[in-house]
Amino acid sequence: MNYKQATDYVFGFTDYEKMPGVAYGEENFDLKRMEALLKRIDDPHLAAKTVHIAGTKGKGSTAVMVATALTASGYKTGLFTSPHLLTLRERFKINGDLINEQEFTDLIETLKPHVDHTDKQKNHGNITSFEILTAVAFLFFKKDKVEFQVIEVGLGGRLDATNVVEPEVCIITPISLDHTDMLGNTLKKIAEEKAGIIKNGATVISAPQPEEVMEVIEETCKKKKAELIKVGIDVTWQLRKANMRSQYFQVTTKTCTYNLVIPLLGEHQLENAAAAVAALEVLGEKYPAVTPQSMATGLARVYWPGRLQILLRRPLVVVDGAHNGDSMRRLKEALAKSFRYQKMILIMGASVEKDIRGMVEEMASLADTVVVTRSKHPRAMEVEKLEKEFKSYRIEPQVEENVPDALKYALSVAELGDLILVTGSLFVVAEVIANLEGVPME
Repeated sequence: MNYKQATDYVFGFTDYEKMPGVAYGEENFDLKRMEALLKRIDDPHLAAKTVHIAGTKGKGSTAVMVATALTASGYKTGLFTSPHLLTLRERFKINGDLINEQEFTDLIETLKPHVDHTDKQKNHGNITSFEILTAVAFLFFKKDKVEFQVIEVGLGGRLDATNVVEPEVCIITPISLDHTDMLGNTLKKIAEEKAGIIKNGATVISAPQPEEVMEVIEETCKKKKAELIKVGIDVTWQLRKANMRSQYFQVTTKTCTYNLVIPLLGEHQLENAAAAVAALEVLGEKYPAVTPQSMATGLARVYWPGRLQILLRRPLVVVDGAHNGDSMRRLKEALAKSFRYQKMILIMGASVEKDIRGMVEEMASLADTVVVTRSKHPRAMEVEKLEKEFKSYRIEPQVEENVPDALKYALSVAELGDLILVTGSLFVVAEVIANLEGVPME
């Protein structure tokens, strides 16, 4: 097997990341088959101390903050996130380094007979691509003897393939309406799925949440006898200053005040950082190498592309993976506070299941020129739907059927003091990054 054969093997299984509208229930997402597969390979998911992260927005940012701080504390730390931008290997990192092609291929060869055996049993439905990738992460981390693993939920929480872990700390980032076709069309239903990661006796860190979401989290913690720490109440943050590269801020807990800097823009990242600090402080009670200094060092080293990332400066080209109405609102706030520009040219694409009405409502009044497009991803929304939504706001968008053409058009009409904003989908963002940086995409 070579690397391409290994990835082809993985994606020869059911890939729900490319299939919108799949019913989110035990008929398609059954943890028993994940448990059966992991049992065959000696339960690698239990080999390291775990931080498990669910939520609608900010999961990846929070995960990378925790992982980078643990690495800075001297612990060998694995990080599993999804989706990826340019290469599948981005999902698997140890101390910030991506798995290499040979390592990935070797792990697939190790897993293949066990995957094939489990899949042939058909006891609990068909194995999925994401389940295999999750098993790769656990096996990779165990093989390299990581001490901590930071695991981001793929979808939902209760039935997600990652929800086999026994975490020391759970983090629930802000929850809003997203994946409503699968997780439910109310905040309460979505919260019930996300809160499914809470385990008996765990410590749970929650970002500020809508009232109905917090009620679900509180009730789940009560049932599970889990300690709940609330960002915004038990842990607070305050911005001190910011520029186009970094934010300087304080996080205050019941026991300490931390002076921190992160090279990420947008005040929503400070909320994520406060959740990360809360989780790290809990870990520091048991693992003394996690100190205020190591937290500060780690956060200052965070690298998380595709989130308010500046790719060019004249004109400004900024990419951000905001993909629902609430994240677009936060993006607007960040733009107002962090950037100065003459006119905005908006490049926007979306995935088929997304709330484009809420997204367009937030961005319509901000853009001087709108370019609608679609990524190469199978779940990409038709440009006509986005075009129609913008027209309902009396905006005539420029229609480009692919991302390179959308970027080419935007650059052709932009002046040096303008801002080209690319948003709506991480898949669109990834293609712009690949185009401007001249790197290939898998």
